[in-house]
Amino acid sequence: MSKLDDLVAKLCPGGVEYKPLKEVCSDFIVPMRDRPKIFDGDIPWCRIEDKEGQYFHKSLSGLGVSEQVVKQMNLKIFPTGTVICSCSASLGAYAINTQPLVTNQTFIGIVCGDALYNKFLLYYMETQTAKLTSLSNSGTIPYISRKKFEELVIPIPPLPVQEEIVRILDKFTQLEAELEAELEAREKQYEYYRDSLLTFGDDVEWKALGDICSVRTGQAPDKGSVHETIGTFPFVNAGIEPSGFLLAKNSEAETITIPSRGQGGAGHVGYQKTDFWCGPLCYKIRSKKQNVNTKYTYYYLKSIQEAIVGLRQTGSIPAVNRKELVLVKIPIPPLTEQQRIVAILDRFEALVNDITKGLPAEIEARRKQYEYYRDKLLTFKEAAS
Repeated sequence: MSKLDDLVAKLCPGGVEYKPLKEVCSDFIVPMRDRPKIFDGDIPWCRIEDKEGQYFHKSLSGLGVSEQVVKQMNLKIFPTGTVICSCSASLGAYAINTQPLVTNQTFIGIVCGDALYNKFLLYYMETQTAKLTSLSNSGTIPYISRKKFEELVIPIPPLPVQEEIVRILDKFTQLEAELEAELEAREKQYEYYRDSLLTFGDDVEWKALGDICSVRTGQAPDKGSVHETIGTFPFVNAGIEPSGFLLAKNSEAETITIPSRGQGGAGHVGYQKTDFWCGPLCYKIRSKKQNVNTKYTYYYLKSIQEAIVGLRQTGSIPAVNRKELVLVKIPIPPLTEQQRIVAILDRFEALVNDITKGLPAEIEARRKQYEYYRDKLLTFKEAAS
């Protein structure tokens, strides 16, 4: 038997108690709604962007409030070791703080009592995201009240059992973190080689995108025909990822796409490997010259991604105008050189982005393995009352 099996057999052979969080936690901290106007102190002010893996270590943007501001605004400080749970827009985000801090109102802080290990609660909360989502209100932005958290029922095995489960799951998360760090290093290496391969001077001809490629806008599908899962062809419109699927197509595979409008996607360069439906808020771009490789053009546009996004007009809805996009200059080396560059970058991209092979595939496999064992380790027989 494993150490965990021994502990369970010795300490809770008849099952474990299930209790609402309010019975095993000493405090539930709900932040104030008002955002400080002055950030001149040492107490970190943290947002979802500051979450680093399973922890909040600091404000990555350097935002901090003083004790004076805390008193004036009656801000709620999360003590070190609080389990911080998203209760609004980013449901499913959980972390533990390694120093006292303040957050905005998208979080609730749960302070564990003596019978509950905070890291155990963190792992258990990960299994409760679907349930919490179902308990949220039905407004435009979901919200879970303090009372819903207080009433959430969780298993309370003896502390040695909790600690052993955390030790096992920490090994899984550590390995995944190491793989992700290696993948990040490879991504930087890929970007370096891509930029090196795609740096040209006056030794090559430069052409406007509109001179070498067709740049067309997509069209809306029939009303109600977009579905999240049913259909063969991805529906590519205002976002970076396809927003659904269709049974029909209006565009060929191996086409560059750039959303023309949208807060998250406008100006972001994509490449569609299969036939797809291009929506009305997206440009589809293909070479119209025999001496220009479409995939090469994609890689070049991707290498100047910031400049493409920089074409966006400011306003309530960011937009990239076609008349500006078609003027973007593209270097045109000989076709054989374009093909050589594409072959090299295809191999690099597969290593860092293809979820069917290389590190992305291994990370995905490890994540599924972790989720399987996490759910299994955190499922307990309930003790008879």
